[in-house]
Amino acid sequence: MNINENEIAKLVSQVLQEMTGGSSASSYSAPSAGGAIPKTAKVAMMTKLKHFEIQEYPIPELGDDDILVKVEGCGVCGTDAHEYKNDPFSLIPVVLGHEGTGEIVKMGKNVSKDSAGKPLKVGDKVVTCMIFKDNPDITMFDLNKQNVGGADVYGLLPDDDVHLNGWYSDYILIRGGSTVFNVSDLDLDSRILIEPCAVLVHAVERAKLTNILRFNSRVVVQGCGPIGLICIAVLRTMGIENIVAVDGNEQRLAFAKRMGADNTVNFMNHKGIDALSEAVKAAFGGYYADFAFQCTGSPVAHSNIYHFIRNGGGLCELGFFINGGDATINPHFDLCSKEITLVGSWVYTLRDYATTFDFLKRANAIGLPIKELITHRFKLEEMNEALETNLAQKGLKIAYIAP
Repeated sequence: MNINENEIAKLVSQVLQEMTGGSSASSYSAPSAGGAIPKTAKVAMMTKLKHFEIQEYPIPELGDDDILVKVEGCGVCGTDAHEYKNDPFSLIPVVLGHEGTGEIVKMGKNVSKDSAGKPLKVGDKVVTCMIFKDNPDITMFDLNKQNVGGADVYGLLPDDDVHLNGWYSDYILIRGGSTVFNVSDLDLDSRILIEPCAVLVHAVERAKLTNILRFNSRVVVQGCGPIGLICIAVLRTMGIENIVAVDGNEQRLAFAKRMGADNTVNFMNHKGIDALSEAVKAAFGGYYADFAFQCTGSPVAHSNIYHFIRNGGGLCELGFFINGGDATINPHFDLCSKEITLVGSWVYTLRDYATTFDFLKRANAIGLPIKELITHRFKLEEMNEALETNLAQKGLKIAYIAP
């Protein structure tokens, strides 16, 4: 007789209920693929600027609404790099990592469904989104009022007595009140890319509010790091084909074409904004862009991008996730006389997060090399090297992969 792990888990749960007179046990755990749950977990604790230390802590008892997850992997974000280099959020000591995913190994008795209403069980693969504070506008799943910028996120939490607060670890404790999604139908690389992809799904949804972005739009994407490349992929899965990518790195521009860009412009080959804007215009066959996405976080890039856009066109600015400095524009020439419609984009909503799962499936289905964004993989003990690799802009997406 063949009985799989989930069936065994169900049988054990039934036995426990019978032994307790039909009441549910406070929590249930089952061995993960790696064996029994250990008593302690290791974390990469950032103890000072540009320095992680491997520390070990007891795995705490779960509350009735908590979930214990065995970490399988986590992307290294630009935000992690900023924290590693400068600690702009004053979090040290901190366990970083917010682009993580893993397998449920233990659940509190009150946990049965994820934030989208999908059933949850031991063995499921999950990602987290946000931990909500007391703000009624950001506690609804079908969210339209504001983004989730006012909430907390695992990987950017101050250290406390739990310690398992970020995805740069063996295990992470997902606490009651958190958002969690069952993504068992996605492979590990796709799951690691969910969070950055959600940023771009949100940005494109913001762009659509202008009523300028359409199937036949000419779209320029400035900046071909992971964010710009994912932006191109999101546009391509929507059926937008006339995309020009702008960057100063030929390898990244080549990858932009693989992601769906129709043409590219290397700004290193053009001196001055007039020459660069003419190059972008030529790449569109003699037209300026209908819409633009600014993905660099560079004030100079923001100042330049207005010159790529036609009269009546649109712009989505999403590059300035942190304070990158002031940009200089001429409000008359850049905005008013051209009647540019400008939208800002920051993070995502819960609805965008759920939409991202389908975007990744679509990107894979049409052959976009989305998972090839992950170019470097490191162990937990190599987190210092992982962050240094990110700061040196080697490769594209850096990731921690658990054994």
